[in-house]
Amino acid sequence: MEDIVYFDRYAGQEKTELVYGDQALRWTYGTTMGRLALAAVVRRTFFSKWYGWRMDQPSTRSRIAEFVETYSLDADEFEKKVSEFESFNDFFARRLKSEARPIESSPDRFVFPADGRHLCVPDLSKAGGLFIKGKMFCLTTLLDDSELATRYQNGSLLLSRLCPTDYHRFHFPVDGKPGATRLINGPLYSVNPIALCKNIEILATNKRTITQLETPNLGTVLLLEIGATCVGSIRQTFSPGTAVCKGDEKGYFRFGGSSTITIFEPGRIQFDHDLVEQSSIQRELYAKMGDHAGQILA
Repeated sequence: MEDIVYFDRYAGQEKTELVYGDQALRWTYGTTMGRLALAAVVRRTFFSKWYGWRMDQPSTRSRIAEFVETYSLDADEFEKKVSEFESFNDFFARRLKSEARPIESSPDRFVFPADGRHLCVPDLSKAGGLFIKGKMFCLTTLLDDSELATRYQNGSLLLSRLCPTDYHRFHFPVDGKPGATRLINGPLYSVNPIALCKNIEILATNKRTITQLETPNLGTVLLLEIGATCVGSIRQTFSPGTAVCKGDEKGYFRFGGSSTITIFEPGRIQFDHDLVEQSSIQRELYAKMGDHAGQILA
């Protein structure tokens, strides 16, 4: 299997992803025995619950300092010192200092909801594929609602993939008033490109949550969080019915790589040029939460 290559907005160049658990992922999705283990154990909820419980144990604190060093994380961004985390899961769901992620202030801009590697689809009716050209998941399956899928079939989609090494809290990309979150149950496959290149429908069938955000000038924005292997849970921290501002925290993932999906009504936004350019060749763009992702047209 090939390396995962993405484009770093800040460095202005391609980079190769250093994958946490790379050998295990490649064995699971690239070998016959691995695929058998995937079907029997790895994709099932009990496996991820067990792993999440394991990462909650105080003994896992010993892994944190090595993880920070191996993946070159900036500990100065953390609200807590490395020595203050109570478990690996506590570290994984860490908060950052507010100055570490400044929010794009321009009122005609929307922002990335999470740190990670991003792909966009400007018009879902003309989707050319995400990780592989011509391979796109089913919107009706993703939303588990045929009427909602019809409403957004010409809309715009932003996929944000969070690696285990990323900051794992997700935020609101625009101002608005969120409704209650709906849970759609499903299996827990990995959302790493190693897995998604084998089956893009993973994004539409994994356990996921969906929140409708009513906005002043963008209509209703759909916000989804996608669970994955070894994601103990998806936690929402916002209050339904209470107005939020762009960049406010929405929730967080427990241990594991995960994804968010943001879907806009047709003709409401225009994605940034670098995001569109990289997405057109199925290459992810790395950018941080709060940085501008595009322009509001309405």
